[in-house]
Amino acid sequence: MLAHGSAFPIAKLALNNSVPPILMAALRMGIVFIILIPFWKFKIPDKEYFKPLLIFSISMGVMVYVFMNLSLYYSSIISPIILGSQLAIPFGILSSAIILKENISKNKWFLIFLSFIGILIIFFDPKLTENYLGLFFASLMALFFGLAQVYSRQLKVLDTSLINASTGIFGFTILIVASFLIEGNTLTEIYKINTESWLLISYQAVIVSLFAHLLMFYLYKFYTVGKIFPFYSLFPIFGITLSFLIFGEIPSLMFVLGGVIVISSVILLHKIR
Repeated sequence: MLAHGSAFPIAKLALNNSVPPILMAALRMGIVFIILIPFWKFKIPDKEYFKPLLIFSISMGVMVYVFMNLSLYYSSIISPIILGSQLAIPFGILSSAIILKENISKNKWFLIFLSFIGILIIFFDPKLTENYLGLFFASLMALFFGLAQVYSRQLKVLDTSLINASTGIFGFTILIVASFLIEGNTLTEIYKINTESWLLISYQAVIVSLFAHLLMFYLYKFYTVGKIFPFYSLFPIFGITLSFLIFGEIPSLMFVLGGVIVISSVILLHKIR
């Protein structure tokens, strides 16, 4: 969770160095894929895993990272973006109900509603006047993160290197094409990236996308999603603390109130049936 939390301020530092958001997401996934080639050994999973692996790879490798970067790109404040990512848990539960036909109790419906109320409180913080678009992209990031976790349940038997390599190759291929079509001058922009930015992008690829996710999938082999997911409530604490240390962000009273509601709701969502 420390690694996940650090991803936001580290990504913002790279964006502040004028690295285009879609291109940065593409390069991150490209580094992940290159590192995992020796471990992947070009193994192909059984046909029954094609669909969940494809959906997981696109959700996590493309949608999550591109919306994360866009949310940070269009926001001058990082902390609300970090907290908005907590909506991944209620979105994950809702996705489970729709896709896996899991039942949601009245208590969970109430807590899901409460978590969105917490985000609305943060939304009306005067400091966010010029950051609404960033918070919207953060909500989309959370939606696809929750969707990815639902499909990750069907991939527990697969080797983690295969899952991450698949995420890397789909993420890089789709995002580099998107960067070329939307941002343009892709080769020129890559050439302009300085050493500091390459180190920041490499940190996101190695520490966050590889180290943190490999640990996550390792835990999924021994524990249920319900036992692991509540720990995601910790990464906003690490992320907001790092945002304060790096950028000097001081949360407002409305942000603290909304944050307490969101995090408390998320924790309770996995403590009740």
